[in-house]
Amino acid sequence: MTRCGLVALVGRPNVGKSTLANLIVGEKFAIVSKSAQTTRNRLQGVRTLPEGQIVVVDTPGIHRPQHRMNELMVEEAKAALRDVDLVVMVIDACAFGTGDRFVISLLPRERVPSLLVLNKVDKMRKPDLLPLASSVNQMFPFAATYMLSALTGENAEDLPGRLLAFLPEGPALFPEDYITSQQTRFMAAEMIREKILRHTRQEIPHETCVLIESYQEDEETGLVSVEATILVEKDSQKGIVIGSEGSLLKMVGTEAREDLERLIGQKVFLKMWVKVRPGWRDDPALLRQLGLAPGDASTA
Repeated sequence: MTRCGLVALVGRPNVGKSTLANLIVGEKFAIVSKSAQTTRNRLQGVRTLPEGQIVVVDTPGIHRPQHRMNELMVEEAKAALRDVDLVVMVIDACAFGTGDRFVISLLPRERVPSLLVLNKVDKMRKPDLLPLASSVNQMFPFAATYMLSALTGENAEDLPGRLLAFLPEGPALFPEDYITSQQTRFMAAEMIREKILRHTRQEIPHETCVLIESYQEDEETGLVSVEATILVEKDSQKGIVIGSEGSLLKMVGTEAREDLERLIGQKVFLKMWVKVRPGWRDDPALLRQLGLAPGDASTA
């Protein structure tokens, strides 16, 4: 009998959940950046092993929300705790604090086991790890503790197999070669947003989003045409995203197109616009378009 189940990665923002999710799956399905709150939706990635299948659920960082968008992000993360077979609490070993304690207080104490991952150990003095692990385990009865670096892979080689051992027996939920349940339109928007996060200033990441206006495939040529709108909240931000003579927008488009072509195995024509929409983070209709609304699936 094989094992299969859903594994939620939870924690405060910027502790490396998405990097860890990609490492477990063995393929990139979640965008990553140095900006906090990069992940906005619950994302699913699938890793199939000879002994079973792991469905990784990457969640938004749990934080104190200041906009309706952020409130819905936190609701997404909390909902994941109710819908999975295993919870993995991810902590930045270099920066344990009040936010981590709050997330620990939300962990379920019955029904599903919880594991502790102390991440970013490559940046921490090794003698400090065991005291930290002991201190955190006094706050919650974790079933196991792992100290690793999702970025470098240190101590993470056998992590998928260790996670699988905590999952219930059962058949696989997805085909063997399946990687993610996210729709291609959603992935296209995320890839564009990732490049914006990579190349823009500090204020841009939290105040921009990407809407896919059109996604069409030519059956004869196989060419996929994508039209996207990048929303920002201020006129000054529009200029930053476009760049001098359109240079930054061109760079974003080229990198996002190349990523999307690798994902779908087809040529892509990508066209983008940048528009100013003040207050979009509190707009219920727009948030629903982004898959952030109570009861909505994050794959919308």
